[in-house]
Amino acid sequence: MEKKRCTAIVLAAGTGSRMKSNVAKQFMLLKGKPVIYYSLKAVEDSAIIDDCILVTGEEMIPYVKEQIVEAYGFKKVAAVIAGGSERFHSVSKALEFMTGEGLAVQNRDGYVFIHDAARPFLDEKIIRDTYEAVQEYHACVIGTPAKDTVKITDEAGFAVSTPERKYVWNVQTPQVFETALITEAYRHLQERLSMPGGENVVVTDDAGVLELFTEYRVKLVRGPYENMKITTPEDICVAEAFLGNKE
Repeated sequence: MEKKRCTAIVLAAGTGSRMKSNVAKQFMLLKGKPVIYYSLKAVEDSAIIDDCILVTGEEMIPYVKEQIVEAYGFKKVAAVIAGGSERFHSVSKALEFMTGEGLAVQNRDGYVFIHDAARPFLDEKIIRDTYEAVQEYHACVIGTPAKDTVKITDEAGFAVSTPERKYVWNVQTPQVFETALITEAYRHLQERLSMPGGENVVVTDDAGVLELFTEYRVKLVRGPYENMKITTPEDICVAEAFLGNKE
């Protein structure tokens, strides 16, 4: 069976306000290289990913092209485009670009891997495991079973319920979908947002968009706990330790 086209959307438009730094988290140095370098390197070296759309802030496009893509020789980055004010806006723009006239080779009936640039521990095993899962289940996300007990609270911060831990997962990226399926889900999201009451729609990840607007279920694929997201200053220290262990 002929392999379908696989495109990575790498999201690097966040400001990283929780880092308390003038430098966005995806551009902070980790072992001498920008955090974003590591996920792009995994995409570049992957036998599965064919090309990549890199989404960043409009004002950062020249820097990203020159100091990241060209400086490190990332040939699979087919385009660097401006994101939106929210994560889902950035994903929506990338999907429109990917399925429209923007790319030399469009991806309308393949698979799309949506990944946060602030997660530097993407590797070929994660890519392959999610690729195998998406072929069977149409939609999947990498994640890990929760180690801690989780409490559901009310608005005042009082515990109201305790979900059984064996059913609770921490979801990561990449989140991987059939292109046509996630594109249609995002089209429905944009329509809902433009309707009265659309401002009340809450989505925090791509799987949530699919769950909200389609009948498809999202398969959870167990990944490594090391696939962390750089969010706070201490995360850099933890990530450096993980990289040291790998080296």
